[in-house]
Parts: sequence; structure tokens; C-alpha cells
Amino acid sequence: MDQFLTYFQVGFEHIVSRNLGVDHILFIVALAIRYQFADWKKLLVLVTAFTIGHSVTLALSVLNMVNYSVSWIEFLIPVTIVITALSNYAVKKFSFNTRFPLIYFFALFFGLIHGLGFSNYLKSMLGKNSSVIWELFSFNVGLEAGQLVIVLAMLIISFIFVNLFKCNRREFMLYISGGAFAVALLMALERVPY
Repeated sequence: MDQFLTYFQVGFEHIVSRNLGVDHILFIVALAIRYQFADWKKLLVLVTAFTIGHSVTLALSVLNMVNYSVSWIEFLIPVTIVITALSNYAVKKFSFNTRFPLIYFFALFFGLIHGLGFSNYLKSMLGKNSSVIWELFSFNVGLEAGQLVIVLAMLIISFIFVNLFKCNRREFMLYISGGAFAVALLMALERVPY
């Protein structure tokens, strides 16, 4: 149980830490800003799709089944934020005509990229440990818990601004998305592989 808690805490802190998880926080913010408390089921599916994506590539990378360029992954992570933030500008109304909107597939695909970003950090912790399944599971549960904290914070902030301060919901979403876009664009430009 100590090992579970250790890796759970590492995963949780990797998401919510300002030093480690800024890009991941921005991604979750850009992803979650279009939702409100009434949409909690859709948002849970969305965040879980992202978690599944990053869990798959995290496991493949930690088990040395996939190789990649770290510099390209570090560049692509903010690119996923830029794309997600820009996609919010396409939202005209807040209804979903299909059971699984395209955003779910983007979350899954972008999760694959983010998982590769997590893997170097986790590999350095695991060292040459041959049994990593429990550690991977614990780390991913911690990541999911951290993401849900960020989602809850975004829902509360949205509720305050939209329902209490009576801000226009779409304008608030675009304002937050614009901020995420600007920060992520700067991060991407700083990380362009040469």
C-alpha cells in the first residue's frame, strides 16, 4: 500500500504542480472550459478518454516498447493545447448532437502525446525495476485524481463567473481559451525542435 500511495502522490503532484504540470493543467483547462456542472458525465468521459490515451503510451514507453524524440514530444504537448484552445472558438452553442463528439477522439489522441511526456519522468523514478505494472497503475490513478481536481476547480470558477457574476458563457470560455492559447503558443515556440 505504501508503494501505491507513493506513485499515486507522484502522479497527482505531476498534474497539479505549478513546476511540473503547467502544460498539463493548461490542456485540462482548455478541454474543460466549455462544460458546466450539468455536463459532468460528458466531462468525465472526456477526461477519462485523455487518461486512457496517456496511460497507453505511458505504459508502452516505460516498458520500452516505443521510442520517440523527447524534443518533439515536448514541442507537441503545447501544440495540443493550442489546438484544443482554438477548437473552443468553433463552439457556437453548447449542445451536443452526437453521442461522442469529435472532442472525445481529440482528447484520446492528445492523451497519447501527453503520456509520452510523462514517461521520461516516471522512467527516471522506476530505474531498472522489472515489475512496473502496479507503479504504472498507481501513477495513472494519481494523474486522474489530479485532473479531476483541476476539472472541479474549472467548473467552480465557471459557475462563479457565469452564474454569479452573470458573464456571458461563450465570452468567458473564449477569454480563458485565449489565455491558454497564448501561453501554450509561447511554450511551443520555445520548444521548437531544431
